[in-house]
Amino acid sequence: MTTVLTDFESVPDRQERLVSVLWQQIRVDVRPGTGVPLVLCNGIGAAFEVFDPLLEHLYPDTTVVRFDVPGSGGSPNSRLPYGFPYLAVVLDRLLSKVGITGPVDVLGLSWGGALAQQFAFQNPHRCRRLILVSTGTGALMVPGNPMVLLKMLTPRRFFDHRYAASIAGDLYGGTVRNDPSVVEALFDRQLMAGSPVGYLYQLLAGSVWTSIFALPFVRQQTLIIAGLDDPIIPVVNAKIMCRLLPHATVHLHAGGHVDLITNASELAPVVEMFRRAATEQ
Repeated sequence: MTTVLTDFESVPDRQERLVSVLWQQIRVDVRPGTGVPLVLCNGIGAAFEVFDPLLEHLYPDTTVVRFDVPGSGGSPNSRLPYGFPYLAVVLDRLLSKVGITGPVDVLGLSWGGALAQQFAFQNPHRCRRLILVSTGTGALMVPGNPMVLLKMLTPRRFFDHRYAASIAGDLYGGTVRNDPSVVEALFDRQLMAGSPVGYLYQLLAGSVWTSIFALPFVRQQTLIIAGLDDPIIPVVNAKIMCRLLPHATVHLHAGGHVDLITNASELAPVVEMFRRAATEQ
């Protein structure tokens, strides 16, 4: 069982703790390893446990940092709504507080892709490489199916996992169309489901943010991973981001919105090969 710490005492194989950063309490998990750490930014409403299947397929010596944004998972609600620029500062200081002061690679999935883009823009010397998965440019992007997006207006799927499985195929597409129970099992991994207020603040942050004007100034090598069967983020958004980012490549796969997790055996090596290329240059 993982021990939750409120200081910086170590746990032999894993370090999970609650850290105070800029008036927020952030639950963070560090898997110790070597080399440049990989920071994982999660999708809206989800706790960091949903990344467990991805961790199982990353290199075992990769240092991995996961965290819950305010109001999700085990992080208490923020007192006030927040935006991505503020949250990027929180993430930078969070990394320093857990002892990571050098460069990191940042991976953002869906809503977390917005945070990853903002972090890379604000911290050009802190972010070595950027990995954007199933994400877009925010308020100014090609939207998904309106009927699908309506199902995302509430966090019900995080509290009612059977309901999550019932809508999984339509919502996420890809591999879960054939086995929606994998989503139920995935959400069952979450130790804490966050709060409706936290979910609302995440929705608000995404509704007023766009990276479309900032992407030309993001100089990091960037990998964009997109599914051809993603009802939430149409694949055309990946192509738009690739055109805007000066140093980007796109990896397309046949799956859907959460295949990075549900089909991690295929996509985790793509992530690690992209990161390894940086160390070999």
